[in-house]
Amino acid sequence: MEQTLIRGARVIDPANGVDRVADLLVREGRIAAVGGDFAGVDAAVIEAAGWIAAPGLVDMHVHLRDPGLTHKEDILSGSRAAAAGGVTSMVCMPNTKPVADTPEVIRYIIERAQAGDARVYPVAAISRGEQGETLTDFAALKAAGAVAVSDDGVPVKNARLMQQAMAQAAANGLLPLSHCEDLAIVNGGRMHLGAVSCALGVPGIDRTSEDTITAREIALAAATGHPIHICHVSTAGSTALIRDAKARGVPVTAETAPHYFMLTDELLRSRDADYRMNPPLREAADRDAVLEAVCEGVFDAIITDHAPHAPEEKADFLAAPNGITGLETSLAASITALVQTGRMSLSRLIELMSLQPARLLDLPAGTLSPGAAADLVLFDPNERWMVDPARMRSKARNTAFKGMTLTGRVKRTMLGGRTVYQDDTPSEGR
Repeated sequence: MEQTLIRGARVIDPANGVDRVADLLVREGRIAAVGGDFAGVDAAVIEAAGWIAAPGLVDMHVHLRDPGLTHKEDILSGSRAAAAGGVTSMVCMPNTKPVADTPEVIRYIIERAQAGDARVYPVAAISRGEQGETLTDFAALKAAGAVAVSDDGVPVKNARLMQQAMAQAAANGLLPLSHCEDLAIVNGGRMHLGAVSCALGVPGIDRTSEDTITAREIALAAATGHPIHICHVSTAGSTALIRDAKARGVPVTAETAPHYFMLTDELLRSRDADYRMNPPLREAADRDAVLEAVCEGVFDAIITDHAPHAPEEKADFLAAPNGITGLETSLAASITALVQTGRMSLSRLIELMSLQPARLLDLPAGTLSPGAAADLVLFDPNERWMVDPARMRSKARNTAFKGMTLTGRVKRTMLGGRTVYQDDTPSEGR
């Protein structure tokens, strides 16, 4: 019988209210027990004193570029990057080539992921070709394995189609994920509209491009009672709208990413496209509002919006596509900004990065309950390291955290009890 004993770790499992030093036994790919007397047990031993043992992270917003754009990333390279970041479950967006709007593409993604180092759950497009004109067949897409629907990468064009999509999604047990952006307001903007864009002479993107569609989706959810999930929130305005909607009992959930509560558009003074993403980095007031809301509990999940691009595509500041990688830095970035500053407990962070995303999409993840798949991460919460793009497992190098020293390092990631990542780099200290 194949067994692994993880000895001496601080086990954090919000699903079961566990936060204590304990041994953890994995048997045949599943959690056998947390705590207890394992003396004499025939098992391979991982010495984990000083480390955290937690459910593998669940990133509910990634772009794997597969099929069709695999020079940027593919499912297997993306899963290697995920494993290096402690992510064992990824939810991938449909803006591939072809768009994930048919059962055939959904099945391709699922089949391709079987050989990977993380579990992959596909999101299907809301509209055919993400053109915002005709709804896809939600029932057929769910039967093929889709776990949610979204036109992420572009907004759903009009409120009428979005209202129909929300009704169809509710009828099929799928959560609609909304990319909130008014393209008429964006109007060719390349970064946040503010003092920095004006200084650089670069067309800007007004906050209202995000806030107006956030308000639209909340109004639809309030009127119909159908759930909506707001993706990658970046503005103080959208944050306030979501906080208010939740207080009124509107069925809205939301996510944000570490770069929105850590970084600002000041980084773009360097004219480096690795700091350009969509939605863009905003001003300090937006960053601070998002950070406060994360700590307050307004957001239901911390995600990456992992959006890899080839280095040559990112070479030209204005012409480069939007997006940054995030799978390998999200845990450390969040520990650095939230835990090391005393704003949040590690248990609450794991809840936001593992348990709650799994619950939002009804995924079999986010827990160390006996019998659950042994998808887990072991990390040192105090180890400091510098982000070096050259060492990334992703095909891409476009990280906004390059050169930054972060705290919290993944030491080992296990998927179904199998080690899919093990840190072999020297420590930079505590």
